[in-house]
Amino acid sequence: MTKRINIERILIIEDEPEIQEMLKFAFAREGWQLIPALTGEEGLKILLSEGADCIILDIMLPGMDGFKVLKKIRGNDQYKTTPLIMCTARGEDADIVAGLELGADDYVVKPYSPRVLAARIRAALRRKENEASGSEGPSKTIIQYGDLLLDIERHTSFLGETPLDLHATEFAILAQFMSHPDMVFSRQKLINAIRGEDYPVTDRSVDVQIVGLRKKLREAGDMIETIRGVGYRFKTGKK
Repeated sequence: MTKRINIERILIIEDEPEIQEMLKFAFAREGWQLIPALTGEEGLKILLSEGADCIILDIMLPGMDGFKVLKKIRGNDQYKTTPLIMCTARGEDADIVAGLELGADDYVVKPYSPRVLAARIRAALRRKENEASGSEGPSKTIIQYGDLLLDIERHTSFLGETPLDLHATEFAILAQFMSHPDMVFSRQKLINAIRGEDYPVTDRSVDVQIVGLRKKLREAGDMIETIRGVGYRFKTGKK
């Protein structure tokens, strides 16, 4: 009997054919299938009709730019948690912050090494697999502190009766905090917990995610406390 091998499909929305060709060979070595799209409109059409396991998205695209494409992807419940990495020449803080706040899981600035990008994709796919299988992460299904409720299994969160619109990384961070109340996490320890060891990320990226999460939690955002010089903790007030 022939064993069926699942090949991950990586959708790359990038208008530079040279980069598409470079990544095609790099991804083939990883055993992935590259699905190319030269415009945001084409990428969205492919995603909606064929799906993808991970998305690589440029910002500077002809027609619809990458930020608009990102909004449309995260606005679709089916692809709200699909791993998405922005790869672009625009490396200013404002662009990085905008991409992360709109729901990108990671942000890579050109020029980049295909090996580095492949490592980040592997980490994103591993996180998605772990979330689907429940092999890692919090063991509790439903966690509640005050008006803040998190349902791990259904990937939903509420403040009182109001559902919270959290993207995948924000949800994972909140789940980690609420599963370990009053524990202090350094930025690296937090990333290790939700992404795995040796995941390349900057302190700035973590801080942006925390700021965005606090904003979405509204009054409950104060429960995420900054421990100066160390990191963050989710404070419950319990002794």
